[in-house]
Amino acid sequence: MQDRNSVFSRLEVKKYILKKNLKHDLPASIVVFLVALPLCLGIALASGAPLFAGLLTGVIGGVVVASFSGSQLSVSGPAAGLTVIVLGAITQLGSYQIFLLALVIAGAMQLILGLIKAGSVSSYFPSSVIEGMLAAIGITLILNQLPYILGLDPSQYSFAGLTSGNTPFGIAAIIIGLLSLAILIFWPKFKKLSIVPAPLVVVAVGIALSYVFKNSAYAIDAKQMVAIPEVSGWSEFSSLFIMPDFTAIQNTQVWVVAGTIAIVASLETLLGIEAVDKIDKLKRTTPSNRELIAQGIGNMTSGMLGGLPMTSVIVRSSANVNSGGKSKMSSIFHGTWLLLSFLFIPGVINMIPLACLAGILLFTGYKLTRIALFQHMYHKGWDQFIPFVATIIAVLLTDLLKGVAIGMMVSIFYLLRTNMRNPYFYKIEQDGSKKDLRINLAEEVSFLNKAAIQGILRKIPKETNVLIDATNSKYIDPDVLEAIFNYKHNAYSKGVIVTLKNVQKQYTVSKLSDELVN
Repeated sequence: MQDRNSVFSRLEVKKYILKKNLKHDLPASIVVFLVALPLCLGIALASGAPLFAGLLTGVIGGVVVASFSGSQLSVSGPAAGLTVIVLGAITQLGSYQIFLLALVIAGAMQLILGLIKAGSVSSYFPSSVIEGMLAAIGITLILNQLPYILGLDPSQYSFAGLTSGNTPFGIAAIIIGLLSLAILIFWPKFKKLSIVPAPLVVVAVGIALSYVFKNSAYAIDAKQMVAIPEVSGWSEFSSLFIMPDFTAIQNTQVWVVAGTIAIVASLETLLGIEAVDKIDKLKRTTPSNRELIAQGIGNMTSGMLGGLPMTSVIVRSSANVNSGGKSKMSSIFHGTWLLLSFLFIPGVINMIPLACLAGILLFTGYKLTRIALFQHMYHKGWDQFIPFVATIIAVLLTDLLKGVAIGMMVSIFYLLRTNMRNPYFYKIEQDGSKKDLRINLAEEVSFLNKAAIQGILRKIPKETNVLIDATNSKYIDPDVLEAIFNYKHNAYSKGVIVTLKNVQKQYTVSKLSDELVN
């Protein structure tokens, strides 16, 4: 059996390292690396974590997760959608080491979700709530990046200070930040130039401008520059890894943070791979349960080494697809380039102003909460728009987990409201003084529909012929059946003649399930 498994493993590896794939995967991996490098640094910055943690997470997402994943084009790494959770969790738990413990537990939770085949969990979250969650994250991301783009110290930043007129803005940082936003907006519009990723152009321009301002009165402060450690040997390199603090395992807050990360990271991943599968030219499908297992292994590894939470990231994944990536080797190569860049060109990375990273993240935040999204949700109707807005407000006023829970409750309210209003269709025909009323029951009639059906039965006038047709019904709740049979029994006193068509005395849920499966 062992020999058979080893043969299978060798065949699987050979399947990806093919010459016809490598000629596409290698160039694509370089593009993904150039997109990922500034994002890894920027997300670490926004998370309040060491910048090395962002690069480490990119390496693990590229190499470890891709190796276990069943997706051929998805690229994993630190996600902008988790920055708010990470920043709040580090502050709440009191140390980065305790946060890493929460990340290890979150990875274990994802692993278990994959093993129990919970990959379809995202289907149970309404899109309005998920969109609201992401929009709220986008707004928070924008607010958190404003001090960097204004050249301010985040620890001393406040809106009150902005309006006082005494805030010492960094002119160079503002110019670099605004120019970064302009490049991100307009660069992709030039098709010939868009071969070079816009974030890479932002970084190059940021480095150049920081040199222009270096010897002027507007020179950028050292605190406003990227600062990753430059290592000269294995001992220095190994000292950068941070271990989780397992002594805090009984802290209930650790488990709450872990559950939050596991839920949000799993949702983002499942939505991400669904989006990537849609743009895959070969129309391959990613096994969702295997992806959860891969992400769980990745997050456990990241937590053990001092990294950040990761997900399948649509920005990097779409860059991979658009650059011609064919297999998971593209993601693995991109992770390798991230590691090599840290080992061999840390000096170049440290030339990057934080303002241009803030510009990238601010633009990312805008894409999560763009005006067009609000218009789209509004046009979908109040039952979608109100849960969407409620989720945004709740997340901003409380925290992400409570906000999503509130959004779910609002969404469920509208679901129940719609369900109660649509248990039947009725048609009235009149022949002289006698009325004929036909009530066609829905495919599924739950106890929530009882009030609506009783309401229509009470309003039926005297001297009416009533036909209650359950031909299309696969399930009718016992409470509803009781209401129908009671009405039929008592209707003669009003001169109402009730005829039941295909209304069974009992319906079972197992029969409904069998019909749905078949």
